[in-house]
Amino acid sequence: MQAFQHLVALTAPLFALVALGYALSAWGRWPQAGADALTRFVFSVAVPVLLFQLMSGFSRLPPVDPWVLVAYFGGCILVFVVARIVALTLFRLDGAAQSIFALGAIFSNNVLLGIPLAKLTLGEAAIPAFSLVLVFNALLLWTLCTVSVEWARHGEFSLAGIGQTLREVITNPIVAGILAGTAWSYTDWTLPAVIGQTMTLISQAAVPLSLIALGMGLAEYGVRGGWRESLAITGLKLVLQPLTVFALARLLDLPPRETQAIVLMAALPVGANVYLMSRQFDTLGGPVATSLVLSTALAAASTPLVLALLGAGTR
Repeated sequence: MQAFQHLVALTAPLFALVALGYALSAWGRWPQAGADALTRFVFSVAVPVLLFQLMSGFSRLPPVDPWVLVAYFGGCILVFVVARIVALTLFRLDGAAQSIFALGAIFSNNVLLGIPLAKLTLGEAAIPAFSLVLVFNALLLWTLCTVSVEWARHGEFSLAGIGQTLREVITNPIVAGILAGTAWSYTDWTLPAVIGQTMTLISQAAVPLSLIALGMGLAEYGVRGGWRESLAITGLKLVLQPLTVFALARLLDLPPRETQAIVLMAALPVGANVYLMSRQFDTLGGPVATSLVLSTALAAASTPLVLALLGAGTR
């Protein structure tokens, strides 16, 4: 109980920043253009710079166990299958809607919320394992959902679509920041002081700005109905996925640090990309939007609980 209370106190300021962003957009008459610009800056500059700095010491850290990917994405595939069965049997959704429903059960808010939480509660030593999953996350899970939707609608999938997804992942600033920082860590070069200090200042702003941007985004998505489906997505995301990933991590005998990192990722609320995917395929937009807000609100309590059970926050 003391560990849980400690983690609640530790993470409360992070969720308070999310609430601040929500209040600014929902009640503070903050212009949508300003919120969009802030989110773009966070994704394109602040977080990539933060990840570059964190990964620039990668070569001096103990190696990351590659079985981390098997545990995390194996858990995602298992939960995806279970979620599609739930969507079919309980809600009688069609194949495309089943796929979006299942993506909501496995696609976490790893950037805007996950990176700040990992950095604060697990420490910088957990970032390499966290980043390893981030590099493959969008590629593998978006491809899984795209193939699932296209197969449901047309009985086939397009290699061109997968190729486009691959190109988008490679050119993603988040992935670029991780890869560039990792590559830099294997050189003997030192950044000029003025550049290093500038990057440090940007990195310090990345965490609070990303959380405020998340809150603003939640205000934009809003609550749009579909409560039964939203509750199911939220339950699968916040309960079943972390349990499944934890079970696979234990089965594969992963080290504690890697286990904590990937279970934290699995325990995070639904990511905004799921809503973008629902818009792209024009299905289940309301329930997904509601699940974004609901799962983020509940994560303020569930995430510290998961971390406490994992023995985090005592570093």
